[in-house]
Amino acid sequence: MIRMCVCIIGIPMLMSGCGFQQYFAKPLEPQAISSKLKNKSIGNEAFIQYLVLNGYSRDQIPFKHWGVDELTYCALFFHPSLDVARAQWRAAVANQASASEKPIPSVSTRYARSNNVNQDVSPWLFEFGIDIPFETANKRDIRIENANHLSEVAKLEIAQRAWILRNMVAQALHAYQLNEKQLAAISNEYAIKKEIVDIFQKRLDLGAATIVDLSNAKLQLQSTTAEQNALLQKRFLLHADLASHIGLPLEVVKAMPLMQAEEFAPILADSRSETEEIALLNRLDIRIALERYATAEAKIKLEIANQYPNIVFSPAYIYEFGSRLWSLGFSGLLTVLNKNKLAIAEAQQLREVEAAQFEALQNTVIAEVNTAFANVIQTTLVAEEQKRLHTLQKNNTMRVKSRLSAGEADRLEMTYAKLEETLSEKNVTNADFELRRALIALENVRQVPLNKRPLHIDPLRFDDRNPHS
Repeated sequence: MIRMCVCIIGIPMLMSGCGFQQYFAKPLEPQAISSKLKNKSIGNEAFIQYLVLNGYSRDQIPFKHWGVDELTYCALFFHPSLDVARAQWRAAVANQASASEKPIPSVSTRYARSNNVNQDVSPWLFEFGIDIPFETANKRDIRIENANHLSEVAKLEIAQRAWILRNMVAQALHAYQLNEKQLAAISNEYAIKKEIVDIFQKRLDLGAATIVDLSNAKLQLQSTTAEQNALLQKRFLLHADLASHIGLPLEVVKAMPLMQAEEFAPILADSRSETEEIALLNRLDIRIALERYATAEAKIKLEIANQYPNIVFSPAYIYEFGSRLWSLGFSGLLTVLNKNKLAIAEAQQLREVEAAQFEALQNTVIAEVNTAFANVIQTTLVAEEQKRLHTLQKNNTMRVKSRLSAGEADRLEMTYAKLEETLSEKNVTNADFELRRALIALENVRQVPLNKRPLHIDPLRFDDRNPHS
């Protein structure tokens, strides 16, 4: 009898033990991780294959110039924040698998011996039972639905993080390009002001100018020198900012030939209402909010389903002091008494919260579109006005040059005319880059590139770093 009991109890345990997983420690190694981050390189073969998979040919690599698209692929490949988002998505996928599991039956046994029985009655008692749970009201399907929505949220958050990186890269490259343009302009301005100082110095030596005139010219030259030094120092910070956004070491980014600003003619192909529609339909935070609302809906479905109790069937075999007994029982929570009213009410309130948040988000998006669109229009007008003034100043310089040739103007007047033209050109550059900044902001509101070129960014391909996986 004892042997039979041991077999009945032990065999299931041995069978289940064959599938047990072992724990393996995986400690973090800060030094190894730090070394890995410092050794990232754009010459990495895996990165080159990643670029090829996204539409570039090997003949284009290495790039002669790194623009927004190329730097964005750098960020998608190297930036660690996407690894975090991918890990969170994998956790959501694991939750999908857990949600689809059915309830597991449980086994119970009891073994006993009595010392107070008659001689003709067996002193042994043994009981073996199985509890088989059954879910009602489609609870498993509802859990799967909820897990699917949460997984979609995690997937969209990867895409959202990818877009945020792209926008940050665009802003950082824009700031670098502006700084380079300003350095070129300030260098020209410095040369002209130095020429003015030399003219006043010669006039002072000849008694044709005062020391005050020379001092004023020198002060203006010192101001330009200070501005030039500030721009040179800022270049280092801009490189560091760009490096942080694309996830590469600073020395690597400093060696990359970044694309310089190009002339462009901004054309708003879409009206404000069309831009608003694009934003409301395409923005990732809108799509995430819709998935969260669907999750709240699934929560209500589950709580309503929980009104109906799950049932547990419990067949059992009992050997009791020589008698053999069979039994079949069932059990379930008496949820019909309160019909899960409080949990249902709470889930309904959570759905109302998600609905209110979605409406508030849509209102925010519309306000952002209006602000961004108005800013683009305003900066476009300013840029056009600065270009008009610059054209007038160029014409004035040509007139002074003609007068100089005719002997009606001197060298100092001509130099000041060139300085005014240079300052006017600097105003055009600043206005132009303010317009570019406004366009980047509008693009970020839409979350669709304004150039409408297909950018082969697929942040949902979680193994896109390894083309062989």
